[in-house]
Amino acid sequence: MTALTTVGENKSEGRGLMQRSFLKALLWAAGALVLAGAAFAQDTVKIGVTQPLTGAFAADGNYVAQGAKLAAEAINKAGGVDGKQIQLVVEDNKSNPTEAAATAERLIVQDKVPVMLGAWGSSLTLAVMPKLTEYKVPMVVETSSSGKITTSGNPYIFRISPTSEMEAKAFAPLVKTMGIKKADFLATNDDFGKGSMLEFTKMLKANGVAIGASETMAEDATDLSAQLAKIKASGGDTIFVTTDVKQLTLILKQAKDQQVTARIITTGGSVSPDQLIEQAADAANGSYHLVFFTPWFPDAVKNPDAAQAFMDAWKAAKYDVGGLTEGFRGWDGVYTIAAALKDAGGKADGDSIAKALWGVHVKGVNGDIAFIKQGPEGKESGQSVPSVYLVKIDGGKVVRQ
Repeated sequence: MTALTTVGENKSEGRGLMQRSFLKALLWAAGALVLAGAAFAQDTVKIGVTQPLTGAFAADGNYVAQGAKLAAEAINKAGGVDGKQIQLVVEDNKSNPTEAAATAERLIVQDKVPVMLGAWGSSLTLAVMPKLTEYKVPMVVETSSSGKITTSGNPYIFRISPTSEMEAKAFAPLVKTMGIKKADFLATNDDFGKGSMLEFTKMLKANGVAIGASETMAEDATDLSAQLAKIKASGGDTIFVTTDVKQLTLILKQAKDQQVTARIITTGGSVSPDQLIEQAADAANGSYHLVFFTPWFPDAVKNPDAAQAFMDAWKAAKYDVGGLTEGFRGWDGVYTIAAALKDAGGKADGDSIAKALWGVHVKGVNGDIAFIKQGPEGKESGQSVPSVYLVKIDGGKVVRQ
């Protein structure tokens, strides 16, 4: 009995030693993880990304997010920003302004991002803007075109996409060349669509063009027959359409079915001609598109090396070739932010990054990126002056104009 008791006591002591050793090992491992996490945090810099990954604009938003991811990977592979790796924190704004504001709140408050990229649609970006002012966090705007974004007095906005006014001015010399006499409009009933309609209407009137029907549609509308019937009855020679690629595919097909003969010109740069050729087939032939990157003619862009680097990365990732005309926005946006982070000299607070953004000079896919001031004095937003191109779909191919 005694022997058994003694053996039991020795086992207990052994178990105690083992438990203490195991506990020490756990504590050491936990400490190592904490230190590793802290080191990782010190060696990374976060960029918040809010895009419509679901909802009406999902196709476009996912392409932008993919372009941003490729840029971050390329920058990190080259050594990062002053030795720090870029960490993208991506949120889905669900193509909804309320959700867009909520994503900005989460990215800033929970994820502690000091700078953002977003938010695709103009209504989405406008919904985010009050959060930027509240928390003093800058955002590079990669797509949105509404003039209100850079003229409302938000010093944390830096837009690399053209405004609708810039786009209209770039198109103005083509009005007489194309023989436009009477124009009709079909646009989404939001800041993106209505802003484009307003600026193109002003430009066309100034060039002596009569304006016929001005129709709007919900972002998720699928039956556009009523609007197209009114436009057909108007008798114009040209229809300016502002929407995304998904809805435009339906418009082209329905216009063909209704025998609408007026030529269609799209604005906003978000219609992906390659996708239209695939999805709308013959109905896409004869349509014209204002775009901000020409992957079919990389020699036409101002910075062909930057364009080729982006296209090579996109191809290597095996992303949909139709997304090139949207994905470049995310690529250029992240490279712009990276340049500002470097110029900020290691300061990763919103005000320092915003100050640095004013001095960036980036060789972007969409031309040289630098910011001019727009908006009320003392509260100016930054606006780049990017390139605008016109292409045509003819015989199932994208043709240079």
